[in-house]
Amino acid sequence: MVRRFPLLALTMTLVAADASAQTPPAIQGPVYVATYVEFLPTAIGGGAVLLKQHRDASRNDAGNQRMELVQETGRPTRFALVSIWADQKAYDDHGRTAHAARLRDQLRAVHAAPYDERVHGGMAVGARNELRAGAVVVLTHVDVPGTFKDATVPLLHQLAEASRKEAGCLRFEVQQQGNRQNHFTVVEHWADAKAYDGHVMADHTRQFRDKLGPMVGALYDERLYKALD
Repeated sequence: MVRRFPLLALTMTLVAADASAQTPPAIQGPVYVATYVEFLPTAIGGGAVLLKQHRDASRNDAGNQRMELVQETGRPTRFALVSIWADQKAYDDHGRTAHAARLRDQLRAVHAAPYDERVHGGMAVGARNELRAGAVVVLTHVDVPGTFKDATVPLLHQLAEASRKEAGCLRFEVQQQGNRQNHFTVVEHWADAKAYDGHVMADHTRQFRDKLGPMVGALYDERLYKALD
């Protein structure tokens, strides 16, 4: 008689692991979300209107603590929605609203690629200052292999603490992705281009990049945006 129990056990283990991978654990505390949208070149104006309507409707959702819309500088087809939700339930409920479903449906006809939504917990978030008109907004995705996660976390904390002391720094947040905790999003607001340039040239910024460089798992993805009313 052929015994099949080990194969069955292995199959059940793989199924359980796959289900776990598809269902990330709920984030404890506020949920920080960065949603990236890229439109067809012929749909920039109409796409911006869709996103503004969604932003304004979402601000009335229960548990919304921030919903901002920015457009990439030099790449007008690219936008990002940056939001905070009081907790996982508030974020999940938002995803089930009629305006969220409507936006997902409308994007299919005008996007250049499917939207990319990154869900995070706060790691080094600081004060939640309001988005100021004319500010330079920077969104950076930091990706390191899992073996370097624990070495990267203190570097990001140090960068955030030092950067908040710079002249012209309006906001500096580090968020940690919920389903891949070796991925981080850095959200920065600078009063103007001069303040941002000063940050790039600061010793602590250059030291951070030098230390991070050998550990990154992908290109250091830093993008500049402007706020939209």
